[in-house]
Amino acid sequence: MTRAVVLASGFGSNLQTIIDRTDSGKLSIEVVAVISDQAQAFALQRAKLADIPAIFVDPKNFSSRIEYDVELSDEIKRLKADLIVLAGFMRILSIQFIESFPWRIMNIHPSLLPKYKGLNTHARVLNAGDRYHGATVHFVTEELDAGPIIIHKKVPVYSNDTEIELKNRVHECEYEIYPIAIQWFADGELSVDNGQVLRRGKPCFAELSHWWPVKLNFWGK
Repeated sequence: MTRAVVLASGFGSNLQTIIDRTDSGKLSIEVVAVISDQAQAFALQRAKLADIPAIFVDPKNFSSRIEYDVELSDEIKRLKADLIVLAGFMRILSIQFIESFPWRIMNIHPSLLPKYKGLNTHARVLNAGDRYHGATVHFVTEELDAGPIIIHKKVPVYSNDTEIELKNRVHECEYEIYPIAIQWFADGELSVDNGQVLRRGKPCFAELSHWWPVKLNFWGK
């Protein structure tokens, strides 16, 4: 079974979805630890409630980002993790860390990448007057929010939307597609060729495009 480590800095709602799907048998992975850079991160409490090891790695104990990432990398290797799942981890990972786990670090971003990399995506979508927003799961590379796309899904933007309403709609989208991408990885269905994610040897991104904005009720079988 795929051994996954979840990195989280805050509330951990995507983590909770992963835990719930795992407990219900809809996601066949083992979350072997949750690691945070914030001692008070609620994600650590979620881990403890689920009897998952909760590990705080304090950035104040390290003189540089690279030193921190070396300790983080060593911890993950000790856990013998197959997959690293970023769930609101608010640190930029060093190139050295990323290269230690090629195509084994997965992230979810609240936009339809490559649009709106970085922060404040909901406000930026509203300010631009876009008709659609959404979320993207991708493999992590050294360029921020620019790794090969595994799956993304649109949600509509309504004329009277507030930033909070739009954020909540995107969160529901995240909870839906992140476990799907993780299960595909666990099933050994994902590969990367020339910067493009393949699922069962076919372009993953193209395969999913015809589903927008239809709800994804499917677990890769």
